[in-house]
Amino acid sequence: MIPVTDTLALEDDELVEKFVRASGPGGQHVNTSSTAVELRFDAMASPSLPDEVKERLSRIAGQRMNQDGVIVIFAQGHRSQEMNRQEARERLVELIVQAAHRPKPRKKTKPTYASKLKRLEGKAKRSGVKAMRGRPRGDD
Repeated sequence: MIPVTDTLALEDDELVEKFVRASGPGGQHVNTSSTAVELRFDAMASPSLPDEVKERLSRIAGQRMNQDGVIVIFAQGHRSQEMNRQEARERLVELIVQAAHRPKPRKKTKPTYASKLKRLEGKAKRSGVKAMRGRPRGDD
C-alpha cells in the first residue's frame, strides 16, 4: 500500500514499473545498468480513486497521461535504481495529492459603484486625449 492522503491509498499491484537504461552522460556505468524507471499507473481503471479525483487528475497530468488513461512517469535523475523508483513514486503521489484537493467554488461578485465610476472617468479622460489628437479645423 502506498499512502496518498488520509483517505486515499494505492495498491502496489496498480503500479507497473519497467527499468530501462538512462540516457545522457555517465560512462561505463550508464551503458551497462538499467537504472532509469518508467512507472505506469492506470488512473482511469484504478479502484482506489474516486471519479472526481480521476477527472481532476486527467487535467493536472496533461501529457503524462496517454489516451488510455495511463499515467507514465519517467525518472532517471539518480544513479541507483531504487532512488529513481522512489522519485517516480513520489512524483505520482504528488500528482494525486494535487488532484485530491477540491478547489473552492468561485463566488460571483458585482463591481462596486465606486469602481464603475472610476472606470467611466478613465474612459472619458482617454476619449478626451484621443479627441485632441485630430488636425485642427480651419474656419474656412
